[in-house]
Amino acid sequence: MSKVNKRKHVMNEAFWDDYELPKENQSIVKVLRSKGNNLHEITTPTGEEYLVSMPTKFRKNIWVKRGDYILVEPIPEGDKVKGEIVKIMNKESIKHYKESNVWPKEFEDKKEIEADGDDELFVNTNRKPVMTYSDSESDDDSDSNSDSESDDSNKK
Repeated sequence: MSKVNKRKHVMNEAFWDDYELPKENQSIVKVLRSKGNNLHEITTPTGEEYLVSMPTKFRKNIWVKRGDYILVEPIPEGDKVKGEIVKIMNKESIKHYKESNVWPKEFEDKKEIEADGDDELFVNTNRKPVMTYSDSESDDDSDSNSDSESDDSNKK
């Protein structure tokens, strides 16, 4: 199988949209951070934190970032790595899980963001947003100065 075909099949499997609900041994978790070597630190709805691994078939084809929701399945072996990623959740699957009352209440957002297209944009969380403040008095003073200067130049 060519690399392109493999990537296509892996992407389809990872983001399958058949809306199958999680099995009894699977759980929905939130990614806290990447630990390297295809390991991700996650948090469960109960607040437990542990590592999960990315399956070999997903590696170099799918990336998981902080704040993403994933479906994991526990693995019996290992002390630190306690699960393996089964599915990366997308907006449609999250919406379906919420409608089916499967979504954990601990992961509910306080403010629901409507899908207006802006949520698809990348937001760089590494830099603080630049805020500019303008003082209304200084703006009025500069406007009045520039007006008087222009009036003076017109008189000359």
